[in-house]
Amino acid sequence: MQQSPARIVVADDVEESLSVLCEHLTADGHTVFRALDGEAAFELVHREVPDLVLTDVQMPSLDGFELCRRIKSDAITRLIPVVLVTGLADRQARLDGINAGADEFLSKPVSVSELQARVRSLVRLKRFTDDLDSAESIIISLAMTVEARDQYTSGHCERMAAYAAALGAHLGLPSEDVGALRRGGYLHDVGKIGIPDAILLKPSRLTADEADRMRTHATIGDSLCGGLRLLKLVRPIVRHHHERLDGSGYPDGLRGDEIPLLAQIMGVVDVYDALSTDRPYRAALTRDDACAELEREADAGWRSADLVQTFVGLCRSGRLDELARTLAGSPEPAAFAPGPR
Repeated sequence: MQQSPARIVVADDVEESLSVLCEHLTADGHTVFRALDGEAAFELVHREVPDLVLTDVQMPSLDGFELCRRIKSDAITRLIPVVLVTGLADRQARLDGINAGADEFLSKPVSVSELQARVRSLVRLKRFTDDLDSAESIIISLAMTVEARDQYTSGHCERMAAYAAALGAHLGLPSEDVGALRRGGYLHDVGKIGIPDAILLKPSRLTADEADRMRTHATIGDSLCGGLRLLKLVRPIVRHHHERLDGSGYPDGLRGDEIPLLAQIMGVVDVYDALSTDRPYRAALTRDDACAELEREADAGWRSADLVQTFVGLCRSGRLDELARTLAGSPEPAAFAPGPR
């Protein structure tokens, strides 16, 4: 299948060089946006959100290295491939480009065939990345749809994402794990999309059969996330956040360290948020009472005592909400205040 044309920002402070690059790319069917300096290129990147950026290294005001560094440090643009075009042959220039986050290099004078081949390859990879990002967005939308079905779980996913990421960051977990906890907060109950409203929204306690049906949401959610490699770290959270250390949880009856750490973290914050928000069959507990219930679950062997004590300490000190707001970039304290204090 023929690849569709790409949108490309080209930056070079030499008009002749800029025109040559744009001419070759336009001849290959792409839509090209011209910039005579790095600042103008950066503005174009944010306005046009291109599939690729092709930039000269040596430019006044903002050189190619710094332009690349800015693109790669911005969450909105960091996945856009950047190709550095340079006449510099020394090793240090390449290292500077790699450190800035460059995806590819082209040496002057630029070979037309090499230019077109590398652009096509990088655009193809960018399209694959966009497809994966779109698929993840769809699954997250499903999770938010589940939440919207139940008035009592409003804001639950957002709080779960914030609390879990806050606890993970406080524990010093790697950034990829903290990111997985944030995604997991939104996706942990996505499998409830497969649970009938008669069970999901039942205002009274579930029967044994209904409870068994409800428990299948963990495996349904795991299956929904299974096709996306970028959710590899999230799947264990989705499947195992209802496991208990003594083996009495579900769906697999895992015990102790068999339960992934990220799933244990999600389990702790899930219990806290459920207890501290209103439910059809009971009113929300205060923060202190919810923390006390978590401690009882740790004493019963259901939860890690260390995890619970760390979480409870953050919660009672008020640092949990503070850290959650910091990670979320939210100035609004009430955004993470689920119930009565």
